[in-house]
Amino acid sequence: MKQKVFGLGFHKTGTSSLATALHKLGYNVCGQQNDKAQDLIQRNFGVFIDLAKNFDAFEDDPWYLLYKEMDAAFPNSKFILTDRDVDAWYKSCLNHFYEETTLIRDLMYENGAPKDNEEKWKEVYIKHQQEVKSYFQDRPDDFLIIDFTKGEGWEKLCPFLGIKIPKDPIPHANKGLYTKTPNSLKKKLWLAYKNLYAFMYHKIYQSLFK
Repeated sequence: MKQKVFGLGFHKTGTSSLATALHKLGYNVCGQQNDKAQDLIQRNFGVFIDLAKNFDAFEDDPWYLLYKEMDAAFPNSKFILTDRDVDAWYKSCLNHFYEETTLIRDLMYENGAPKDNEEKWKEVYIKHQQEVKSYFQDRPDDFLIIDFTKGEGWEKLCPFLGIKIPKDPIPHANKGLYTKTPNSLKKKLWLAYKNLYAFMYHKIYQSLFK
């Protein structure tokens, strides 16, 4: 099994792009785990540690909240903070989630829907970025900050992972999928597809092949 890689960036910071890039590099990636929200709320971290034993890389909810626990459970892992300008990040979250929420986002922001909650969302985002950077400040070999919105890609990611840079351009998942209108038909269709994919993966695929 490869050295484990944990993505520590919040949603809409390029987490899907990171997952797609890691998958292309040969990592078995574990993504969003909203069906385990109660375990996170009840601090049943062992559930996530056991799950992590079966994968190489991790991104999205709730992995970025568990970096200390994963660091302790899996020494010598790599940690990647996907970074983004806070104003652009909030705007993207608003366009994507609008009035929708989840238990994990409610835990994070008190109100997990970004609409009319800009100040709190930005406060939580900035605090997380600062705490992660502080935690890994003396560990440059274990920690990388990457901003896909600034054009950073393989040339930064691959040397950090000790992997040869692929010839193909780094993939940018979800780029351009969200319009400026939060309730647009395009957004609704994408969310319907995403929810169907999550259901098929967590409820059917994992139950059959785990």
